[in-house]
Amino acid sequence: MKKSKHISQSELESYLWGAATLLRGYIDAGDYKQFIFPLLFYKRLCDVYDEEMADALEESGGEQEYAALPEQHCFQIPEDAHWKATRTKVKNVGKAIQDALRAIETANPDTLYGVFGDAQWTNKDRLSDALIKDLIEHFSRLSFGNRDVRSDLIGDAYEYLMQMYASTAGKSGGEFYTPQEVSELLARITVVGKSEVNKVYDPACGSGSLLLKFAKVLGPDKVRQGFFGQEINLTTYNLCRINMFLHDVNFEKFDIAHGDTLTDPAHWDDEPFEAIVSNPPYSIKWD
Repeated sequence: MKKSKHISQSELESYLWGAATLLRGYIDAGDYKQFIFPLLFYKRLCDVYDEEMADALEESGGEQEYAALPEQHCFQIPEDAHWKATRTKVKNVGKAIQDALRAIETANPDTLYGVFGDAQWTNKDRLSDALIKDLIEHFSRLSFGNRDVRSDLIGDAYEYLMQMYASTAGKSGGEFYTPQEVSELLARITVVGKSEVNKVYDPACGSGSLLLKFAKVLGPDKVRQGFFGQEINLTTYNLCRINMFLHDVNFEKFDIAHGDTLTDPAHWDDEPFEAIVSNPPYSIKWD
């Protein structure tokens, strides 16, 4: 099998930021994340699925039924919801995307339900068919499978986009993102003297960047039982889940809840957490 050339970090960041420039002037900068991140994750899921299919076909000598078995794939992608099928649409493209995302969520109820959020893909006053087609073609130029881009680069590029969108959105960006330097400092302070931790918890986890810094500081396998958090904003909650997946965190190693931690704490009765860390919305005024 032909070996692909891996995409570099700078190439990936520039490419993904190019997707945002297509939306400039059509929607508010603070809303970019509702469209770009689901598309990135959608393309990633489909490209990895295709790689898994190719590997299973090679292993089985071309048996399609074997290659399509659920156990051959991390996630299930219905044929009519695959990126390739959506790419063929020329009319009502937003609805085609929305239907495909919902079909994938339904096919993976235990892991992906609701993960793509509730962006208004069908609002043609904001997103015309031509504009969405441009977005789809932009994302179609590169493969986001494991042979073409390492999962850690995908995750880092996601963080880069989150930071860029937060900067573009101004003060409101601090509601879903804390600068990476601040997150890493907090993680390092928390684990001083530790080589690993059992469970990490953030009661106001936002997009999950602070939780994931523990994996960077200690190593991906040094957070033994995983990452736990809660987020009140539905859009940000889903961004956090996407962030975990794009950083290649197995769904069995994170538990992110949606809701108000103060009035309805989701992890109140969990076993004690070895590391608990959080920070208020960055740069938000409280008076």
